[in-house]
Parts: sequence; structure tokens; C-alpha cells
Amino acid sequence: MTRDRWRPWRRNRLGSEADRATFRTLHTASLASPALREGLTADSADRSIRHLRALLGTPAAALSDTEELLAWDGRGQHHRDDVRRLVAQVSEHGDVTVDMLPCHDGGCPSRHAVVSPLVVDEVVVGTLSVCSPYQSGALVRATEEVARWVSGQLELAQLDVSRTRLMEAEVRALRAQISPHFVYNSLGAIASFVRTDPDRARMLLLEFADFTRYSFRRHGPYTTLAEELRSIERYLLLEQARFGDRLQVTLQIAPEVLPVAVPFLCIQPLVENAVRHGLEGQQTGHLRIVARDHDQECVIEVEDDGVGEDPERVRRALAGDAGLDAVGLGNVDARLRNAFSDDYGLVVETAPGAGTKVIVRVPKFAPGIHA
Repeated sequence: MTRDRWRPWRRNRLGSEADRATFRTLHTASLASPALREGLTADSADRSIRHLRALLGTPAAALSDTEELLAWDGRGQHHRDDVRRLVAQVSEHGDVTVDMLPCHDGGCPSRHAVVSPLVVDEVVVGTLSVCSPYQSGALVRATEEVARWVSGQLELAQLDVSRTRLMEAEVRALRAQISPHFVYNSLGAIASFVRTDPDRARMLLLEFADFTRYSFRRHGPYTTLAEELRSIERYLLLEQARFGDRLQVTLQIAPEVLPVAVPFLCIQPLVENAVRHGLEGQQTGHLRIVARDHDQECVIEVEDDGVGEDPERVRRALAGDAGLDAVGLGNVDARLRNAFSDDYGLVVETAPGAGTKVIVRVPKFAPGIHA
């Protein structure tokens, strides 16, 4: 009877040479990706070109925009003008070009060039060039494939820029929403105390000034939860000046989550929505704001005991239906997902007559996110 023996784990049992070659290729591509995701610039080209040359295994490689070489890695620097001429042709016609480079150096390993266009939204934005000692159909195909991959990274970079601009525009839209309604109502409430309680009127005016200064500031896309909550407290002081005892507020804030970075104006619209709906058709409304520590996350809840909402309308608002999103739920949801991934969108619990609770989860630490 034979008995299977346990054999110790060995490194060469991870896979075949083809498997390891695939891993090396993917790893090299991952090294080039972060720079390319910033767009096609001299700096990003300089940081990615050596990894692209390693992917193709050629003596030299270069990246260009449609006019100039941005970066060159490897041998054959004396062929820069020759490659620049080919880049101009490819940028104009958009076709892969293969050409022999004039050279008097018998030992030059960069005698042939392959230049492939980089295309974003069907527009040539640059080229990837490689040089080798001989012509090869396999190298041409490989260069085309790597150029397509680079083009994909540049498209993602452009998408990131477009998404950021859209989010900035939506923050400006939220600020515009604050202006006509809240400003008028707050100043009216302050004016009502000028004669009867001038000290309170003065205090409310200072709170109003601080609130508007925060809401209209120009200081990056992120803030700390502490700053966002401080602005919300000012907002609630001004609303309580309007509504008096009709608006009741409970705050439960864990001190350890106050430094957490959150998208600017991501909690305030939820509080504004809760105040509106919490008092709609009621003598009094109770608003509860909770921020607590939960493992690697900060959990924020904004809850009112108001009229509630049809869940289908909320779903459509979160999906971007501008006609239903008067207080920016879709905007906040989109900015949270953009900042922290789709795992961190809004969760809304509501039903007609049952009030509304909005739950926000954000990571306490996220790469590249800081106030």
C-alpha cells in the first residue's frame, strides 16, 4: 500500500513560468499606472516610461504629446529628432508607423522605431514609441496593445478630472441653494431680536457670519468632521432662532471621530433636509445627530421624526433625479462614493409617517484623503 507523503511548500510550485511571466507583466503595469492616471504630462511620462519600456523589453521607449517628446528611457538618445518626426506623422494621421532610423553607429540597438498613437475619446493625444535593433511584427502588435492600455489609463485620468469638476460644480450648486432661502430666513430671525434682545441678535449675527464663511470657503474638497459639525451647530442655532421650541435637537458625538476627513458639505444638506421634513406639518420636530466610532469607520446618523418619505422617491433622488433632489441627497451620495468607493454611499431608512434616518459611513483613514 502506498501512502501519500506531505511535501513541503516550495516557491516553484506557485505556477508555471508562464504564470510567473504574467505576474511580472501585471506588476510592471501596476507600477506605471499611478503616474498615467494623472494624465499625460512631462512629469507623469517621466515616472512611467521606464516601466513601459520594461513591459516591452526594448532598448528604448518614449512618450510624447502631439508636439513634443515628454520622456525618453534607454539608449539611442541621438535618435530623438528622428522619432520626433515620426511622432508628428502619427499625431496627424493616427496610424501606427514603423520605420528604420538613419544611423552611423554600427552598435546602435535602436535602429528601428515603432510609433503608436495614444487615443482618448477618439482623439490622438500623444504617442508611445519604442526602438529596437530589428523589425518585428510581434513588437508592433505588443506596442499597439501597450499603447491601448496607456490610452485607457489616460481616459480614466480624464474621467477623474471630469468627475472632480462635476463634484465641484455640484458643491457650488449646494452653496447656491443656501443663499436665497436660508440667508433670507436667518436675517429675518436676527432682525426680530434687534430691539427685544440685542445681545442675542449680535450673537446670532456672528454665528451667521461664521456659517456663511465656512459654506462659501474655497479650501479643497475635504474638511474634518469637527469643522462640518461646528458649521451645522451654527446652522441649527439660526434655525432654532426661527422656530423656537418647535425644533428640538439632540447631538451625540464621539470625540475620537472629530478629526476624520469627510467631503466638504456632505452632512449639512442631510441636516437641512431633516429640519425641513422634521417640522413639516408638525407642531414640533426632533432632530438627532449621532457620530460614533465603529472599528475602522466613522458612522454618522441624521434622524428626524417627521413625515417620512416614499422610499421610491428617495431611490430616484439618490440615482440623480434632479427634480426630486432639492436638498442634494444625490450630490452627497455621489461625492461619498467618488471619495471612498461605492461601499460608502448613503443609506436612507424612511417610510411615509415614520420619519427618516440617513446613515453615512466613512473610513477613518483613506489614502489620499485629508482635510
